[in-house]
Amino acid sequence: MEITGAEIVTEVLTEQGIRTVFGYPGGQVTDLFDALDRNGSIRFVLTAHEQGAAHAADGFARATGKVGVVLATSGPGATNLITGIATAYLDSVPVVAITGNVPCGQIGRDSFQEVDIVGASMPVTKHNFIVKHVDELADTLREAFRIAISGRPGPVLVDIPKDVQTARCEFVPEEEPVSAEPLRLASNHRLQWAADLILAAKRPYIYFGGGIISGDASEELLAFSEKIDAPMGCSLMGLSAVPSSHPRFLGMQGMHGHYASSLAEDEADLVLALGVRFSDRATGASDRFSKHFSIIHIDIDGAELNKNITAKLTIRGDIKDALRRLTERLPQQMHPEWTARIAELRAEEAHRTSRSHSSIAGGAFLTHYEIMDAVSRAAEDDAVIVTDVGQHQMWTAQRYPLKKPRTFLTSGGLGTMGFGMGAAIGAHAATGKRAVLFTGDGSFGMNLNELATAVSEGTKLVVVIFNNGVLGMVRQWQTLFFDRRYAGTTLNRKTDFVRVAEAFGAEGRRAQNRVELESAVKAAFSQDGVFVIDCAVSPDELVLPMRPPGGSVEDIITEIR
Repeated sequence: MEITGAEIVTEVLTEQGIRTVFGYPGGQVTDLFDALDRNGSIRFVLTAHEQGAAHAADGFARATGKVGVVLATSGPGATNLITGIATAYLDSVPVVAITGNVPCGQIGRDSFQEVDIVGASMPVTKHNFIVKHVDELADTLREAFRIAISGRPGPVLVDIPKDVQTARCEFVPEEEPVSAEPLRLASNHRLQWAADLILAAKRPYIYFGGGIISGDASEELLAFSEKIDAPMGCSLMGLSAVPSSHPRFLGMQGMHGHYASSLAEDEADLVLALGVRFSDRATGASDRFSKHFSIIHIDIDGAELNKNITAKLTIRGDIKDALRRLTERLPQQMHPEWTARIAELRAEEAHRTSRSHSSIAGGAFLTHYEIMDAVSRAAEDDAVIVTDVGQHQMWTAQRYPLKKPRTFLTSGGLGTMGFGMGAAIGAHAATGKRAVLFTGDGSFGMNLNELATAVSEGTKLVVVIFNNGVLGMVRQWQTLFFDRRYAGTTLNRKTDFVRVAEAFGAEGRRAQNRVELESAVKAAFSQDGVFVIDCAVSPDELVLPMRPPGGSVEDIITEIR
């Protein structure tokens, strides 16, 4: 059948199983929007800003493992997507971004709302395309979806000029959506080498990341840890891959990681790095990081192997398959002395945490653990926990009791303030589950306009604001490393977030003490709409432990005197 390019886009989206698209209209995508409307099978979520749409598509993808789709017009519409696309790129999230552009004959003439979005997005996409012939459009879109989900996932952009949208050609539908390229499998030789190293180890430690979640390898990871009798820690992106309460799990490690997980890794003789990259926040001083242990690094992306830290053994391959086959090769291991040492580290962490909490308890403000504990008691087990970026993000990562994979969404690699509102909207649209957004007054101010979207879309969302009147994480660095010179981090804003919530059609409560907090949390989780809780937090409360930038485990700060 002969149809327009705009209709081809909607047909391919339907063919790929896409039922929700996020975005914002504009002059160069009116044909696409008209085709979407006439198609009728795809729900369009109109956000308040294109960046919010990109984050929503990202949140949709993180919560499900499926491709999120975002649509925007040319020029500022397309450039407003860049931060969201970069966020997805750094965290390996499968997103397809579709942008309109001026007609082919006007490209390169500084036409109204013309931007080379392919060139602009090239550093932060897995791949991108500009389609200049309508007969190439369907296959290009299919290839975009294939690339987004193959190997290490990531965002792909497809730019479609206006005249390609209106041109007509014969369209041949595909019966099935595209499949990912076959995953590379680890070699038997390298798996046997890994098995030999594991059998020789006396203090094995597992360090895992987001690759466990994207590779659907949580069960294999748990079986592997039991087989080799090893404790586990994770990167920020690995959170939710295993339950926070699992007896072998020591929590997140790195700059603001748990004391026990950071020390356990340092005292190990063999670290098994699984689906994780060694970022600077994870390693600290790279020359000191692996001084006392050997590393086996398994990842689907060969570019990550030996990129930041040199491993004794690297294995490129599908993490789920590699863990299953490696576990099968190994007899049951037991390390009683190592297990006893891990128990000592847990006890030491509990003591240090208790001292840290006692130093901030009983003041005129709520503490992060009071807020976190009150919310976690009320929230459903399958609620999707979302954060923005800053102190609240690290407090959530350290303390919130996660139970299921894909229930913790945060911007790890790029650290995007304002990520949370869009991601929470996307997560609820994908799952129908309640989203809980932990945010700070600084981060929330970035994209609070998306409250309009959340209310209009009937999003089941609780927003918890850690309101300390400052840009907390930067201020913390200024406290510790800049002699308390608080340049640019005191907000001095008079924003009333409760009234803002009400103006957008949501409900809101302010909480300045435990009684008000419990009342607000009870009200928030007894309704199914958007509810904002504005919590008063001290500007002097810090995220601890903290390993200074470029520091090592010897430099970990656990309390401020």
